[in-house]
Amino acid sequence: MSAVVSTGNLTPMASRPSAAKKPAKKAAAPAKAPAKKAAAKKAPAKKAPAKKAAAKKAAPPKPAPSPTGGIYRLVRALWLGVAHAVGAVFRGIGQGAKNLDPAHRKDGVALLLLGLGLIVAAGTWSNLRGPVGDLVEMLVTGAFGRLDLLVPILLAVIAVRFIRHPEQPEANGRIVIGLSALVIGVLGQVHIACGSPARGEGMQAIRDAGGLIGWGAATPLTYTMGEVLAVPLLALLTIFGLLVVTATPVNAIPQRLRLLGVRLGLVHDPAEDEFGEDDERYDDQWRDAVPARPRRRGPAPAAYDPDGAEQEALSRRRGRPRRSAVPQPDLDRPMDAVDVAAAAAAALDGAVLHGMPPSPIVADLTQGVSVGEREEPTPTPTPVPAARPKQEKLDVGVADLTKSAPDVPRELPARAEQLQLSGDITYALPSLDLLTRGGPGKSRSAANDAVVASLTTVFSEFKVDAAVTGFTRGPTVTRYEVELGPAVKVERITALTKNIAYAVASPDVRIISPIPGKSAVGIEIPNTDREMVNLGDVLRLAAAAEDDHPMLVALGKDVEGGYVMANLAKMPHVLVAGATGSGKSSCINCLITSIMVRATPEDVRMVLVDPKRVELTAYEGIPHLITPIITNPKRAAEALQWVVREMDLRYDDLAAYGYRHIDDFNEAVRSGKVKSPEGSERELQPYPYLLVIVDELADLMMVAPRDVEDSIVRITQLARAAGIHLVLATQRPSVDVVTGLIKANVPSRLAFATSSLADSRVILDQPGAEKLIGKGDGLYLPMGQNKPTRMQGAFVTEEEVATVVQHCKDQMAPVFRDDVTVGTKQKKEIDEEIGDDLDLLCQAAELVVSTQFGSTSMLQRKLRVGFAKAGRLMDLMESRGIVGPSEGSKARDVLVKADELDGVLAVIRGEA
Repeated sequence: MSAVVSTGNLTPMASRPSAAKKPAKKAAAPAKAPAKKAAAKKAPAKKAPAKKAAAKKAAPPKPAPSPTGGIYRLVRALWLGVAHAVGAVFRGIGQGAKNLDPAHRKDGVALLLLGLGLIVAAGTWSNLRGPVGDLVEMLVTGAFGRLDLLVPILLAVIAVRFIRHPEQPEANGRIVIGLSALVIGVLGQVHIACGSPARGEGMQAIRDAGGLIGWGAATPLTYTMGEVLAVPLLALLTIFGLLVVTATPVNAIPQRLRLLGVRLGLVHDPAEDEFGEDDERYDDQWRDAVPARPRRRGPAPAAYDPDGAEQEALSRRRGRPRRSAVPQPDLDRPMDAVDVAAAAAAALDGAVLHGMPPSPIVADLTQGVSVGEREEPTPTPTPVPAARPKQEKLDVGVADLTKSAPDVPRELPARAEQLQLSGDITYALPSLDLLTRGGPGKSRSAANDAVVASLTTVFSEFKVDAAVTGFTRGPTVTRYEVELGPAVKVERITALTKNIAYAVASPDVRIISPIPGKSAVGIEIPNTDREMVNLGDVLRLAAAAEDDHPMLVALGKDVEGGYVMANLAKMPHVLVAGATGSGKSSCINCLITSIMVRATPEDVRMVLVDPKRVELTAYEGIPHLITPIITNPKRAAEALQWVVREMDLRYDDLAAYGYRHIDDFNEAVRSGKVKSPEGSERELQPYPYLLVIVDELADLMMVAPRDVEDSIVRITQLARAAGIHLVLATQRPSVDVVTGLIKANVPSRLAFATSSLADSRVILDQPGAEKLIGKGDGLYLPMGQNKPTRMQGAFVTEEEVATVVQHCKDQMAPVFRDDVTVGTKQKKEIDEEIGDDLDLLCQAAELVVSTQFGSTSMLQRKLRVGFAKAGRLMDLMESRGIVGPSEGSKARDVLVKADELDGVLAVIRGEA
């Protein structure tokens, strides 16, 4: 019996009923007890399949597929396909609806409204027979009465708005209210005008008047207060609906009516008289001399008046007047003699036609002409003071034209088109429509809810009194806010980093304790559905904020969903670093494109250093460049030393005239407060900002580390007040590339994903960059901020860059400085006459270049010469640019690559 009992205890629950049914057999055959024990021992092994079976039974059964599901999806796909095709046709008209995000489209609803409009038009505009015609007559004609002819037009207008502007849902409520008020007011007045028929007269009489809507609006008013007051009230309701639909405030009604009259030609525009008689000065020579190019939308700049500098100080940007609402002069008027002379001079000079600054003589001619002697021209800013090409002489024909000019005492006014450059060259900034619009940012998704549930589960399992109180979703990561209970240490959360990463199935979890400005711990977890941040969206926000500083650039979007912009003039220098493929090159493209879109060549000039030779080639030939793109690391070191000399020259002017910043000096130059000393031939011009972008700092530090480091340190220490700013980028943020001196003088950092913790500490002086997920995910640490801000870098496509670059090239050709890449010091002239050592020098050059090792002792051993001869050979190679200068006991840097050996030997032999 004991055996039987033990067997029953070990038997699973599912086998107990069978054992209870046969107690006699178990008692009669005690000899089979051992066998049953063995079976009982094997029984627990079957518990797992039983549990699995139970789990499978607990799962809800899958619903049977609907027989009409496939047909519904097919019909829906066909309908949306036709709707998208129709919507693409409507959006292709004009420029306002292009680049619309697919998430905004409502083409299906719009196509439905168009179909209804066609049916209603067939029923109201023609005599449609059948059940459909009867239904249209009963519903549409019965409701709208005589105005049923306008219902198809109304449906078509609403459908077109759904197609072209579906991204403005906030205006739908306003438009619905306005249309309702407008329809009720109009139909009520129509009903009263038709004699106010009652229902007793029949439905046909109501249809011939304002319909049921007009009857419902007019009958209560006429019954209570009579037609004398009902008509004005309905008219006010109509006006109210019209104002709501057009979003017109009451105080703006006179202005809107005046603008409408100007467009219809019924009212004369007083702004056209602002030019007076001087407006006749602009004729067809500008269209003949300047190639046609698109102008930036918006008002144009007014001419600068030095006498009203104090009154215009609040509206000027760094001393220059802001754009005013002066209309463009008419270009279809007859020319007088002065205009003919100016046009001929500009054409002969060849400057306006090719986008180059004209010579001083021609610029003077086009600025002002007076009787007897020429007036002093109004000083105009130039892109670079020392880079203006000069015209040695003027053609005789032009001089003859100026002599035959009539007496015209008035001065030729400044062109009201865009910000002026030297002479009469105008420059139109690229439109923001060239940059693609991005889709709407998500504020919440199902993935975020799943992460919140996982975090709550982790806190409950580990018995941590904490709760997720909210989250802010960014384009790449979402920051979840966790509030702790009383007497709970923050370390309890930070100790669960790996457990949280395991629960949310993401290794890139970053904990911020606490969130700046909040009593909460932040947990940043990457989104499984990442979003793209477009450069155009960031720049549009900057334009909407009316911040027109030329050095304002777009960086991206932070975790809280806000756009991140930075003023390079306030950084004042920035270090951009990250591993390969982390988004560093995209960031550089966004910086350069932002400058091209927001700044003219007179505002900002750039020096681009691209040792890779392929990253910045798309920007070759833009007018903002002060020198061609530098690809040779040796030339880059010379350019940095030129920047140091340019900085010293700017500081000389600041010290001579008593100003502490280049902005103050430029404002004084433009207002005429600063003038050249008497007897000096120099003409003071405003200095532009100078932006130096180095795409790969590691290559420069390998070729000439001492010269590059000295120049960078000197620039970063002093150049802020001189308007010179550096952007240093590298994909190898090691201590031998980003040295301590460079880090100490570059206060702003932008770190993308790095491969190690050491690289993150080199860039940010703190960990964090090694946990970034790449593809633009970065940490931005501006000057004066303790903790970095996580952001998703903006992205600009190659097509957008090419479009903006082409626009800039069409506006103006670059004006290069010839002294940027010239050597800063004369090379050591040592025994230019090689003499009998030609063969020995060729052997030494071949040996040094092939081994990439320049050492005097090596030449002694390999060539079997003495120390004096080896030192002379090394000096000869240094004078010919084969090796670098001596650095004590170290081996000299070899400046020539192995594939350039044949050319070097040819130069030494005098063959080339």
